[in-house]
Amino acid sequence: MDEQAQTHRRKASPCSKPLLIKMHGYILIADDYDDNRELLRLMLEATGYTVREARDGRECVRLAQADPPLAALIDISMPVMDGWSVIKELRADERTSNIPCVAVTAFTADSDRQRITAAGFADFLGKPYRTKDLLDVIERLTHKKRSER
Repeated sequence: MDEQAQTHRRKASPCSKPLLIKMHGYILIADDYDDNRELLRLMLEATGYTVREARDGRECVRLAQADPPLAALIDISMPVMDGWSVIKELRADERTSNIPCVAVTAFTADSDRQRITAAGFADFLGKPYRTKDLLDVIERLTHKKRSER
């Protein structure tokens, strides 16, 4: 299996063992806090995803433009370039405009969710989050992207 390949686990049915699906690509995590990136990385890698990390918004945009990910988890409050600016740049670039992006934030009010959706994020993950919530969002977005190919 090549460096980019990953194994994606999905339950075929409640009675069966997880179905393993080979996927190519990676999940991009953008957060300025090392501990937050590490937590997300460990959760995703434990279920077979390949992960790349960005320490700020500018690095996130650069990585996404160079090699578009399957999905991106983007913290809203980052230095250099915040999540709002990141999503604006990604949506304006034809190379990155279709990347499913998830806002990872402590802003969890209904008005925040509406603003996140209006900005172009595909989904929202409120802090603190559970592993199940993270994996549900990623599976839904990567499955959608695979089915569109």
